[in-house]
Amino acid sequence: MPLTMAKAGEQNLIKKVGGKAETRQFLENLGFVPGSYVTIITKISGNVIVNIKESRVAISHEMARKIMV
Repeated sequence: MPLTMAKAGEQNLIKKVGGKAETRQFLENLGFVPGSYVTIITKISGNVIVNIKESRVAISHEMARKIMV
């Protein structure tokens, strides 16, 4: 399922990162790589704030849809 469907506070394992090559590279640079764990902190008007590799990152709804957990 896409990251946008995950519940806040729940730890999820990243299974796949989709999208164009440049989008995948951008997300991988932020730490969104298969095998990593991500936790949604909050969702604000479609955008998502997540905790990944001990850092908080805000990503858009479109980016979050490309991350499969």
